[in-house]
Amino acid sequence: MTETSAEKRATRSRPKWETAARDTVRSHLRKFSKPLADLVARDANEGDTRLLVTDMLCDALGYDKYSDLTTEYAVKGEFADYGVRIDQQLVAFIEVKRVTTKLTQRHLRQVEMYSVNEGVEWLILTNGVVWQVYRLIPGMPVTIDLVIEVDLLDESSTLGKKVEKLFYLTKESLKRGQIETVWQEAAATAPKALTEALLSEMPLDAIRKEVRRRTGVNIDAADLGRLLRDSVVLPELTK
Repeated sequence: MTETSAEKRATRSRPKWETAARDTVRSHLRKFSKPLADLVARDANEGDTRLLVTDMLCDALGYDKYSDLTTEYAVKGEFADYGVRIDQQLVAFIEVKRVTTKLTQRHLRQVEMYSVNEGVEWLILTNGVVWQVYRLIPGMPVTIDLVIEVDLLDESSTLGKKVEKLFYLTKESLKRGQIETVWQEAAATAPKALTEALLSEMPLDAIRKEVRRRTGVNIDAADLGRLLRDSVVLPELTK
């Protein structure tokens, strides 16, 4: 698929390291698509899935197998599939499931425990096909935000879109903290954040005035907030 004009302009404005990292991801996604599909077709076990994930981490994402990755990372008697280090600093845990396993909240809680115990902010959950990246926000209770999700065998998505998402897991991007910006943007536009913004004082006052202008009804701001939350926002969130 040829690049659009916008994509070409974006490519020209990128630093050389980023263009090189994206090109590496792109070429290896093409390379791994058939082996990955073959694993799914034969319902490969978790061990075989890990072999492919290791190759992707090293070849596509740029990690050194010996200095950047620790397999079976011990956390209080349990073992995370991978600990990821950048410049000797532990930055993420990766949990790998069998290639045909649907990733669930139960799997997320497993890697969440490792991250809470070790104070690691980034959690990666994958079955080789689907890659999910979560940001852990410490507190009481701990919050886990989904930042990136990409299905490498999704035929409805372009190769470019897959590269765009997986790029933020490359060593070069992760060590520059680019994924933090992605998380901040995602958090700012999440349903909860938008709901809080909508129901804050200034928007409510503007909506109240518009309702009065249109209908002549002068509704109390607190009542309007409850109506919006209960009859407009919540039904949309639960669809």
